[in-house]
Amino acid sequence: MLPFFTDPYPDELIYSAIARYHFYSGNIDYKDSLEEVFESRSVIPSVEIGSHFYALSQQMGNHYSIGNLLAKHTIYPFYAPFLAKHRQHEVMLDVQGDGKGLYTRIGMVAGGICKKDVLYYCPQCARADIDKYGEPYIHREHQLQGIDLCAHHYLQLRKYPVEFNEQSRIKFIRFEAKRMNFSALQEVKSPYYFDTQVKLAKMAYQLLNIDIEAFSREDVFKMYRLLLREKNLITTSNQVRQKGLFEAFQAKFSKGFLKKYESELNEENEYNWLKVLTRNEKRHVHPLRHLFFLYFLGKDVEGLLHVKEDVGPFGKGPWPCLNKAAEHYKQLVIQPVDITRDYKSSAPIGTFECSCGFVYARKGPDKSREEIYRIGRVKAFGDTWKAKLQDLASKEDLSIRAMAKMLGVDSKTVKKYLSKDGQKEKAESKVSPQMLQQYRSKLLEGMQQFPNDSRTQIRELFQKEYIYLYRHDRNWLLKQLPRRCEEAHANNTIVDWSARDADYCAKIKQLHNELMALEKPVRITNSLIGKRLGILSNLEKHLNKLPKTKKLLGNITESVSQFQIRRCCKIIDCMIQEEEPVVLWKVQRIGAVKSYHLHEIKPHLEAYIDMKIGSG
Repeated sequence: MLPFFTDPYPDELIYSAIARYHFYSGNIDYKDSLEEVFESRSVIPSVEIGSHFYALSQQMGNHYSIGNLLAKHTIYPFYAPFLAKHRQHEVMLDVQGDGKGLYTRIGMVAGGICKKDVLYYCPQCARADIDKYGEPYIHREHQLQGIDLCAHHYLQLRKYPVEFNEQSRIKFIRFEAKRMNFSALQEVKSPYYFDTQVKLAKMAYQLLNIDIEAFSREDVFKMYRLLLREKNLITTSNQVRQKGLFEAFQAKFSKGFLKKYESELNEENEYNWLKVLTRNEKRHVHPLRHLFFLYFLGKDVEGLLHVKEDVGPFGKGPWPCLNKAAEHYKQLVIQPVDITRDYKSSAPIGTFECSCGFVYARKGPDKSREEIYRIGRVKAFGDTWKAKLQDLASKEDLSIRAMAKMLGVDSKTVKKYLSKDGQKEKAESKVSPQMLQQYRSKLLEGMQQFPNDSRTQIRELFQKEYIYLYRHDRNWLLKQLPRRCEEAHANNTIVDWSARDADYCAKIKQLHNELMALEKPVRITNSLIGKRLGILSNLEKHLNKLPKTKKLLGNITESVSQFQIRRCCKIIDCMIQEEEPVVLWKVQRIGAVKSYHLHEIKPHLEAYIDMKIGSG
């Protein structure tokens, strides 16, 4: 154990405390200090985090635990909330030993942006440190990638005039007041970004001061989903509205801001960092970009602590049955919810169906737990409700209004359902024998008058009689009508498939010309042609009997890729005609082509553009 150690100051990097120890110990060789602090002469000092914390904590006399050193005197808390739980555990093991792979594990190597090659300080913080402690020291908050301002004094951070590449790998840099510039005058480098930079600096400082186990990447991912849902950026199928998110996110930041911080976005790139951050909770995204995203969402780190995980637009079930006629009224008995999208507002619509037959729906998302007892619209009342209505209607002392209140509906609804049931009973109970006989006689006379007519033809000639008898005397009707086999035999003719083949070819060619001339292209398919010409059944069942038609369809029908190429080429033609620059991302957007499809057809489109521009 060391006879003394320079205890770290608030927010001081452990690297800085060791540098002060070397200075006050009087050691000349840095390896001597390394051996005293780490019990090893081969340790390579690391500014941001470090390693060999187990040996360090032992030498410090257990005044500082490994977790305390990591949380309070390294920049690790800047990265911790955005690491998976198993990664957080692995980092704790890494710093205890030699720390091999530590920076790769937290993403500082592959995902580093806005890297700082020198140490930084805030002149006002440094002056306050001298006044309070008699010397300046290295604040960890000032060394964070992408943070340019002091979160407390809103001053531009200044470079300490000693660069790492000019020093030995084992040399510790200690702040000295004589090398610092304490002038209050400073150039404002990015006045348009100032407010954003201040908020980012404050959020970064908040990250450094929360529990390093408060969040994990999995937790943050769920919180983001909830915040995106509140902004109506999650679809009813639980997907992120990437196009809407991209446009809203870009609009939040001043022009050039994202470029300055090496975080520009390309909408065409399926793996741009914004899509990765919102789609895949397993891939690493730099903490600074998480702060950008929080800034867009209107939250800071402390606000994120109070955000719950996303459980969908209607919360987590079960949900209550809101049928006042049921014994389980307001009890949580409905398990599934069917979520659809409102075609006007794109808001989610939840439909809740109970076993009693009561079905209701409401528009989401729910803003509070109390909203689960809200009905937007009743889709079906069910047998339990209708039985209760009939029971109440049998009591002479109850008014319509009283029944409506007991059933939780409007008076008009009660009248409507009482009227419906009355009409149904009346219809079922009253079948006139005289009417039956009259319609029977009329139908028989018609069948004698038209002995060769089929069932369909008789139904068209005597619609009223046919429908009435079908509803109230179906057995008699079916016995009197011509037999189906006789109808089929009467209409059975030999088909001239050769003539039909030629006829179909002529019609298909004409239709194909019309379809190709449409302003808004449609995909040419067997189904489309069959439906338009009314010959779909023959195309599906008897195409082998129509060789010319089969060959023609093989030449003119389109695969998805072929149709997308044709549609995009038409868009390109319009752009060239209007003397507009031909940009593939714009062609993709207008043509509604998904990015993974664009990769397949891109060579064809580029060749078409070269051909058109070259010929022009």
